[in-house]
Amino acid sequence: MSKSRYTAINLEREAHKLDAHWSPKVVGRVNDQYVKVAKLKGDFVWHKHDAEDEMFLVLSGSLKIEHEDHVVELQQGDVHIVPRGVLHKPVCKSECLVALIEPMTTEHTGGVVTPKTKSISDQLGEAGDPAE
Repeated sequence: MSKSRYTAINLEREAHKLDAHWSPKVVGRVNDQYVKVAKLKGDFVWHKHDAEDEMFLVLSGSLKIEHEDHVVELQQGDVHIVPRGVLHKPVCKSECLVALIEPMTTEHTGGVVTPKTKSISDQLGEAGDPAE
């Protein structure tokens, strides 16, 4: 069994360790959901996840999630769940740290491929799946 199953994970500390913006890292797994952290700054891309909901938890800073017809503004400690199939774009003027909870199959930018897109293997890193 993985040693990480028996230790605490500090999401904010893990997010601070990241070098690149918009490059999530898997830090845990709950059933068929990955727990990821990311460091964000600037605009992301408009995208959607046809089959999966996506949960954002702001660890520090502030974040806007733009939707086609409205904007959700999040502060530290706030959570927003983007329902499956809903077009959205995360935006933050200054650096923001977030945790994401998503099904293991969730593609980073949905069906949109950009230079910012990270594969699931990129997000897992060298350590691989935390539950294995």
